[in-house]
Amino acid sequence: MRILGIDPGIAIVGFGFIDKNGSKLTPVQYGCIQTEAHTPEEERLLHVYEGMLQLIDRYKPEAVALEKLFFNRNVTTAMSVGQARGVLVLAAVQRGLPVAEYTPMQVKQAIVGYGKAEKKQVQEMVRMYLKLSAVPKPDDVADALAVAVCHAHSYTLNSKINEVLRK
Repeated sequence: MRILGIDPGIAIVGFGFIDKNGSKLTPVQYGCIQTEAHTPEEERLLHVYEGMLQLIDRYKPEAVALEKLFFNRNVTTAMSVGQARGVLVLAAVQRGLPVAEYTPMQVKQAIVGYGKAEKKQVQEMVRMYLKLSAVPKPDDVADALAVAVCHAHSYTLNSKINEVLRK
């Protein structure tokens, strides 16, 4: 199963594609879509949307996982990130992909085993899970890979639960 993890943003959208084969997780491609500051927001959203469609078409994931928005004190930033998140979900749904959402606490719990883990702990565990030589940069990329790994773990658990419930 190929999973696309996304850390939504308006300036930087982190993405990470991983393959899950049994319990083995393998990185396929990861990076970020960046938009220029001081560009009209509608142009930034179009760039994010088109960039995500190109990535989906190229790497053909079977599922998409996004980090749920965590609202901070800056309402303007939260609104922009929310709009970017909307175009990212739209791109996935237009390609017929199921979309899962995870809170930052759920991601930390799945990766480190502790929902209030430090960012550095999460990043190091992602590096170890995926056997990377270094933590991906910028942080948005490592966060996207963490969301993908979280979904890989959650998908396995949810599949087993559903299998038991069907019996």
